[in-house]
Amino acid sequence: MSLTLPPKYDAVELAALEDPYPVYRRLRAAGPLCRGGPAQWVVTRYADVAGLVGDDRLGAEFDRDYHRIALGDGPLADFFGRVMLNRDPPAHTVLRRLLGREFTTPAVRRRRERIDAMVAELLAPAVREGRFDAVTDLADKLPIRVLAEFVGLDLADIDEVRPRARTLSQAFATYLAEPERAETVEALVWMRELVAGLFEAERKGPGEDLISRLREVDPATADRRTLIDNVVFLLFAGFATTTDLLSNGCAALAARPDQLAILRADTGVVPRAVEELLRFDAPVQVKSRLVHRPVEIGGRVVKPGRVLVLQLGSANHDETRFARPAELDVTRHPNPHLSFGGGGIHQCLGAALARAEAVSAFTFVARRFTAMEPGGQAVRRHTPNFRSYLSVPLRVTPS
Repeated sequence: MSLTLPPKYDAVELAALEDPYPVYRRLRAAGPLCRGGPAQWVVTRYADVAGLVGDDRLGAEFDRDYHRIALGDGPLADFFGRVMLNRDPPAHTVLRRLLGREFTTPAVRRRRERIDAMVAELLAPAVREGRFDAVTDLADKLPIRVLAEFVGLDLADIDEVRPRARTLSQAFATYLAEPERAETVEALVWMRELVAGLFEAERKGPGEDLISRLREVDPATADRRTLIDNVVFLLFAGFATTTDLLSNGCAALAARPDQLAILRADTGVVPRAVEELLRFDAPVQVKSRLVHRPVEIGGRVVKPGRVLVLQLGSANHDETRFARPAELDVTRHPNPHLSFGGGGIHQCLGAALARAEAVSAFTFVARRFTAMEPGGQAVRRHTPNFRSYLSVPLRVTPS
C-alpha cells in the first residue's frame, strides 16, 4: 500500500511570512513529516521532535560534501566542518569541555551584577526620552558586550564585530544562496583574523577570560585553527540568538500590555516569562540532523544518509503539548519548549547566559516602565530558519 505524499516544506517561503505559525499548524495536521530539500524530511510535531533531538541514531556531523553544496567550496564549508555545533563525539565532547567553563550557570551567576549594570546603562536614554528601539538600542548591544568580557575581546572592537557576526548568521540557514556567499565569506575571514590576533596578542598575565585559557590548550587536544573557529562560532551564536530573543520578546510584550502588567506586578515571574518568550517566537526555528540508523516516523522509515530537519518553532506551538499555544502566557508552567535544543549533548552551550541577559533586560523593563507600546512599524529580518527583527521602535512611560 502506498503512502500519501507529505506536504512540501519551503524554508525560504516561510521566512517571508510575518507569522509562519498558522502554516506550521496546517503542516502538523497533515502529518508528522514534510518533504524538505533533496534527501530531507522535516519533522513538525512536538512528540517526534522532542524524542529525536537527543537520539543517538542521528548525528550533527555532516561530511564536507554536504557543507560544500549548502555553502560553496571555500572557507565557509571548512569553518562549518570545525565548529562544535556540527561535531559528534569524541570531538564534540572535547570542544564542549574546553569552551563550556565560562558558560555554566554558576559562572553566569557571578556576572549577573555586571549584566544588570550593562542593561541599566543601555536603557538609561529610554528612561529619559520615553522611547527606544529594542534592536539598535538594546538587543544589538547587550549580548556582544557581555560576550566580549567572557571571551576576552576588546570593547573597542565590538562595533566592528557586531555587523560581521550578523552577516555570518546567514550561513547557518539550511542553504546559502550564491549572492550572499561572498559577503559571508568576507565576514568569516575578518572574524578569524580578529580572533587569531587575540590568541597572538601579548598579555600582562594570566586572565580569567576564555582566550586566556584556550591559549594554554595542548595542540594534541585541539589545534589552534579549530579553537579559533569555535571562538568565532561563539561570537556569532551568543550574539545573534540572544539578540533575537531580546528583540522578539520586546515586540511580543509591547503588543500585549496585559502580559507586561503581570511582570510589573511581580518581577519574580520574569524567569517564567523568558521561557514563554523563547517558546512563543523561538529565535532558532530548526535543527538539522544526519540519519545514521533507520528512524520510523508516522509509519515512514527514514533511511541512513537522509537529513532530518527538526522544526523547533512548530513543535513549540503544538496544541497537543501546549494549551493555547498561539497565546503568550508569561505565567505558563511547566514550559518544556525546545528552543535551546531540547536536551542531549547538543543542548545550547550559552543557554544560561542568554537566560540571564533576558531576565535582566525584562526585569528592568518591568520595574522602570509603567507602559511599553509600539512606537512605529517593526521591521522583520526575513532569514530562513531564524526569527528576528531589524527594528522594533517602542514608546515607553518611565515609572
